[in-house]
Amino acid sequence: MPVEPSSLPAHTEQLLSDVASLPALPGVYRYFAADGAVLYVGKAINLKKRVSSYFQKNHGGTRIGHMVSKIVRMETTVVRSEAEALLLENNLIKTLNPKYNILFRDDKSYPYLKLTGVSPAVNPGSISGLSFSRVSYYRGAVEKKHHYFGPYPSAWAVKEAILLMQKVFHLRTCEDPVFNNRTRPCLLYQIKRCSAPCVGHISAQDYAQDVANAERFLRGDARQVMDVLEARMMAHAQALEYEQAAELRNQVAALSNVLHQQSVDNVSDRDVDILAVKVQGGRACVNLAMVRGGRHLGDRPYFPVHVEDAAGVYSDDEDDGDGGDVAAAPKQSVEAQVLEAFVAQHYLNVPIPPSLVVSEPVDKNLLKALSIQSGVKVSAVHQPREQRRQWLEMAQTNASLQLARLLAEEGSQQARTRALADALDLALDNLDELRVECFDVSHTAGEATQASCVVFHHHQMQNAEYRRYGIDGITPGDDYAAMRQVLLRRYGKLAETLQEAKKTGQTPAGTGRLPDLVLVDGGKGQVSMAREVFEQLGLDLSLIVGVEKGEGRKVGLEELVFADGRDKVYLGKDSAALMLVAQIRDEAHRFAITGMRAKRAKVRMDGGKLEEIPGIGPKRRAKLLQRFGGVRGVALAGVEDIATVEGISRELAEEIYRALH
Repeated sequence: MPVEPSSLPAHTEQLLSDVASLPALPGVYRYFAADGAVLYVGKAINLKKRVSSYFQKNHGGTRIGHMVSKIVRMETTVVRSEAEALLLENNLIKTLNPKYNILFRDDKSYPYLKLTGVSPAVNPGSISGLSFSRVSYYRGAVEKKHHYFGPYPSAWAVKEAILLMQKVFHLRTCEDPVFNNRTRPCLLYQIKRCSAPCVGHISAQDYAQDVANAERFLRGDARQVMDVLEARMMAHAQALEYEQAAELRNQVAALSNVLHQQSVDNVSDRDVDILAVKVQGGRACVNLAMVRGGRHLGDRPYFPVHVEDAAGVYSDDEDDGDGGDVAAAPKQSVEAQVLEAFVAQHYLNVPIPPSLVVSEPVDKNLLKALSIQSGVKVSAVHQPREQRRQWLEMAQTNASLQLARLLAEEGSQQARTRALADALDLALDNLDELRVECFDVSHTAGEATQASCVVFHHHQMQNAEYRRYGIDGITPGDDYAAMRQVLLRRYGKLAETLQEAKKTGQTPAGTGRLPDLVLVDGGKGQVSMAREVFEQLGLDLSLIVGVEKGEGRKVGLEELVFADGRDKVYLGKDSAALMLVAQIRDEAHRFAITGMRAKRAKVRMDGGKLEEIPGIGPKRRAKLLQRFGGVRGVALAGVEDIATVEGISRELAEEIYRALH
């Protein structure tokens, strides 16, 4: 029976009209809340039937019901096929960060092992870095003229492979400028890690042969490389070239040792990714292990967000009958949902190997879409045997260990958050929403003053929300004025918006909120300045807490100073609340001082505005900086002082003075 209208969530006529006008075509849909936040991104073979099911059924108090009640706007994109819909869906999930989708945040790009190509334009008789391939660590976009191997799960794995290339094939790692200016072999030649092509100790032809063997080894043809080396060794021995034969014998021995250590080299799989998922306590971990060229390179854990909300929506969702959506098959476990989300999102921008070994079954349509995108036929094995089974069991063990470590760390961090809220009597309905902002000021004798603001939210530091503020227009070294400026800049507009909203009774969409706690690194002086700013802006003084150094400035003896008149508080050296305060304060200090140092280095090294003054070249700029210790020193000097520098006339000194003032 159709659901009575009164039992369904209330939606605008415009939204319901948009739903009714949807085409019966494949596509992707996005739901938006009143504040503009994206709630959910989904795909459908039949957009009309799929989206209508959300608004024609009573989902009750389920998670999907809560989500549907928040929908105020919808956007859709029609595509040509289910494969296109799947790829677009996961691109949008990564871009829009919807609350009710499982999201794997972008990690740093994977590292590669790089073998530089040889330039054919180089004179064959000359010794140049362009004539001898170099092995190196690489991260970034690939170029066709070079050869890349990987990706590797970590920088450590790449460095291990480079060390192997040095031990077995004696390939060079030095950069071209160093290579081109060598007059004698370096230490790597002495310890038999390089064949010293820089000084002609090996011919270009023999070095190229070593490079070719290294490439074959990295691609998984280790046995073929061994056979080639043994054949060359025997040929040299028969020709009575015992030194060359001994060198090849050493290479064979080193390679044989590597093959014995890498027990997985005897399998047929060359390039495989092993994926194991573990879900516990509302969190999930996907452990990705990589096999490249038949060698196990290591693994890397991934921790998605929104698992509980997304899994709830996914599980409560019902089939729309078009055979291509969430529940076309029996209900998936949370582990399977997490694994499919990882496969769909991770391999959008990362090369996918032809074989996946997985702990949960993966939808064939997803594999088909990835095959179309990558141009490589991708298969997935759910219940492997023999060597693959060992790989998967190892990945599952690592996933469990990594998730246990994460839960232990989060439990400890949540305990600290709870301790801080209790110690300061913070009235919070939801401890997860505790937001702390901390400010610090850093400079060197008044030079390059910068203030930092770091944010603690959801029991962890939120790096993406950190901000630096360049401080200008104050007396150099005046920390109080710097603190006043940064607080006004941070909260001035927000205070105006909140006051206006209080008058009108309406809060504009996108308006931020004040933190539950504002920490300032300092004692009574800094707190007094913060108090003046908050009084000027009409904000709650109880939010401000200063972190005052204890006796002897020892860590663990800090006291908390309040702006609303409360007495100072010492939480105790072993207090979990003080540990959290110290963690946030130290992060603000680190963020401020790194920014200050970068700004100071730019002024001192680049010369600031000096390089823009006509008549000031590198030599005169260097003399000015050396004479006055930096651009700030030049700016503080008078015309007469500047004119005393060698090569600076009075006219040019006047020009410099005008430019800096």
